[in-house]
Amino acid sequence: MGKLFVSLYLYIIVSLVLVTGVIERLWPVDEQSTPLALELGHNFKALAQSPLGRQYIQSHYPMRTIDSGAIALPVELQTRIDNKEAVHVYDANEHLIWYVPVGDLQLLQVGPVRLEKPEKEGFFWPYLLVLLVVGAPVGLWSFMLWRDFNKLSEACAEVDGRREFQVSDIGRSFLLPITDALQVMQRRIHSLLDAQRELTSSVSHEFRTPLARLKFALAMVEQGADEKQRKYVQSMTGDVTELENLVSEMLHYARLDAQSPSLESHLVDLNELMESLVDKLNFDSAIAISVIYEQPNLYRCDPHFISRAFQNILGNAIKHAHSRIEVRLQASEEQCIISVEDDGEGIPDSKRADIFKPFIRLDKSRDKRTGGYGLGLAICGKIVHWHQGEISVDDSPLGGARFTITLPFIKGKTLGLD
Repeated sequence: MGKLFVSLYLYIIVSLVLVTGVIERLWPVDEQSTPLALELGHNFKALAQSPLGRQYIQSHYPMRTIDSGAIALPVELQTRIDNKEAVHVYDANEHLIWYVPVGDLQLLQVGPVRLEKPEKEGFFWPYLLVLLVVGAPVGLWSFMLWRDFNKLSEACAEVDGRREFQVSDIGRSFLLPITDALQVMQRRIHSLLDAQRELTSSVSHEFRTPLARLKFALAMVEQGADEKQRKYVQSMTGDVTELENLVSEMLHYARLDAQSPSLESHLVDLNELMESLVDKLNFDSAIAISVIYEQPNLYRCDPHFISRAFQNILGNAIKHAHSRIEVRLQASEEQCIISVEDDGEGIPDSKRADIFKPFIRLDKSRDKRTGGYGLGLAICGKIVHWHQGEISVDDSPLGGARFTITLPFIKGKTLGLD
């Protein structure tokens, strides 16, 4: 945006300077009226009245006598000739030529003569004056427009459907019609998102009752079933349980998405938190998980939500790793970085931008072994965002994926939520 207005400003200013130069070339100042040329013209007229005077002129300047009809002069100069006045013009080489009336039908032509033009003093000041008079208003207008566009851009970047569209001090701006249209758009987005959340929550709640009845009915059927029937009943019970877990996950995500929770800020030992999660999630797994840190990593955050984010990332790595996972925690003066990497199949570059969206799963994860509903990483992304951090994914030296959570140290501020 800044480049647009800088280029516009420079274009206008350079154009104005060039235009003034062209105007000066096309319509130069009437230098034929210079005092020196006029003074010489008066002297030539006085000397031309006597033979001795004409002899003096001829000894110093080119001179010849011509008929008055031999040349065509502008009407103004011809009028002065008729009034017996000396006139002067410039030829193609910018040399001066004087025409002095001698009698009624003849003119005394003196020249061409090259006069040294005096150097123009303060040649820079006219251009500076043009720059100030024309450039300053254009610069002020460009700055105001650039400022309003920046405010508009920042407000558009913060549109998330939860808050009203706000741009301060723009009531008298050129962009007022655009902001009105964006506010209408914001309200529509807000309405659509509310409808989506209500639908998700309502459908999830409505699913719970019939699923509970199905589960109870299958338990009753299983009691009187033979071995073969019991096998099918257990398979159906597993499917119902999977649906229950999906409904619970959807309700949890809907609650998180409906409104930002009030985070409780506490000083948390991230090293201890991560080690407890590893013990909890890996008690019956053959995956080797190593937690690596070189110093205490204390961070002020909401322990419940941060624990949920770490659990989702670690659980995702356990599902897709072949045999090894490495968790690294490190901190600097500005931020704390937590990375979880595995030796699994990894994530293609084309799909990395979508994995933090809800209900997005990679094709290779759609099986009973890995499970998942595509909500774990979306929940993790929201929690990290609430803590004003960032989450990303790239390739791991182990051969799989590496998820990196960056949490900034924010001094003097509470945990802000957008």
